[in-house]
Amino acid sequence: MRLLLCSLFLVAGFGLRAQDSLMIFRASVEAHPDSLSLHEHYINAMEKAGHLRAGNRDSVLGLLSKQYETWMVRFPHSATVPFAWGAALTGMENPKAKPYLLKAVSLNPSLGDAWEYLWEDAQRWGDFKGSLVYLKKAVDADPLNADYGFYYADSFIDDSTRYDAEIRAFVKKFPKNRRGAQALYWLAARTSNDAEKIAIYEQLRQQFPPATFDWSAAGMSMYFDFLLIKDPMAGLMLAREMKSALTDGSWDAKVSNASKVSAAVQALDAGRPADAVVLLRDVNLPVYSHAREGMDLLKAKVLAASGNNAGAYDSLLARYAWEPTSEVRPALIAYGSRIGKDTASVDTDVAWVRNTAAKTAPAFKLYAYLNGDSTALSDYRGKVVLLTFWFPGCGPCRGEFPYFQSVIDKYKGQDVAYVGINVAADQDPYVLPFMKSSGYTFTPLRDDFDQVQKDYKVRVEPTNFLIDKNGRIVYSKFRIDDQKSQEMLETMIGTLLAKS
Repeated sequence: MRLLLCSLFLVAGFGLRAQDSLMIFRASVEAHPDSLSLHEHYINAMEKAGHLRAGNRDSVLGLLSKQYETWMVRFPHSATVPFAWGAALTGMENPKAKPYLLKAVSLNPSLGDAWEYLWEDAQRWGDFKGSLVYLKKAVDADPLNADYGFYYADSFIDDSTRYDAEIRAFVKKFPKNRRGAQALYWLAARTSNDAEKIAIYEQLRQQFPPATFDWSAAGMSMYFDFLLIKDPMAGLMLAREMKSALTDGSWDAKVSNASKVSAAVQALDAGRPADAVVLLRDVNLPVYSHAREGMDLLKAKVLAASGNNAGAYDSLLARYAWEPTSEVRPALIAYGSRIGKDTASVDTDVAWVRNTAAKTAPAFKLYAYLNGDSTALSDYRGKVVLLTFWFPGCGPCRGEFPYFQSVIDKYKGQDVAYVGINVAADQDPYVLPFMKSSGYTFTPLRDDFDQVQKDYKVRVEPTNFLIDKNGRIVYSKFRIDDQKSQEMLETMIGTLLAKS
């Protein structure tokens, strides 16, 4: 078989016409229909030849579908034949994958990858209960497959008690697998109890050395962000250890920041707030750092301690205007009171910052899946609009939807509209079943020519916006993927509803 593959690559790469090469690939598959690798090479060659010849992807997919339908009749007992094409379609996020995968598992119920792909596909249809059944069958088919086991354990995220138990059992079963590191990474990130969080990160650090496991290295960055605010000296010790273990220079800035923060806290405790102000002035955290809010609160604290209450207030005003969290608001109000501002005055200042930066939302008029008509942004005038750009194959999009729905349910009956623009028109067949099965209540629209994405400068999905009653974007590009950010979204919408 290895010699045959080498020959195929030589034939394909040294000048034979594409049609001749494809004939050789096709003949090889027919000679060895249970060779998944030959199927993969044939499918890739067909796609490549189709793009080079005509650039018409749909016609190539049509030809491949016909070919596999023919092969399924010719090789009725081969599970590999339908699986190969079903797997390829799943990878393309194509709605036609399911029948081929079902055929494959009917012929070979122990085909774990087919069950896993059925799980992926069911998620795109919004069939979350059915997807879990498929995933469990994958685990049962191959209990030693860490990929299946991780996805199954992680699927219980909505049940905190079971999630904790499933993840811990999984890590115990796969103590040296990278999926074990990934499981602990997410368990630590999602745990709200500080002591448990520390214990999990320490287990991750010791059981899965960061120099060997990428998920552990990423976890140590998260751990550092946590310690930098909670215990700067411990954060400094961790940063020095990681700088020695990971010699790529990625921890140099963390060591520097932790040194300054630790010294600033000591200066503040010693009654030298002015020194703390100077030390923290040079602490600049990356945009993605989870310590940014805590650091802004600390900087405001030392400014106030040095007598600069106005500076403390202004620094938190800018943060709260765009990320109105329950942690920042009490501090903002407290510093405001020191400079003669009551709560109403603080809210007025926040509104001024938001209004100054608000921009008119680009207009759109798009196809509406639910009624087959068109819907325009102007149809929502007088309502607050939660707008998300998504597509059915987007896992992070699906991860946000439960949080969005909880917030929308809270404001049911009020002037709030929930709109989702699908950016992948080729995934149309998923949309209506997804809406029906998932129970989500957003209004799905289709961006046929990508123009709305361009108007809103959307580069990745999900991308989210909150538009006020007057059609202006007030909040943009926020992520809602945990309880804290869900509460923030509730505040954002409530603020816009309160405006006249």
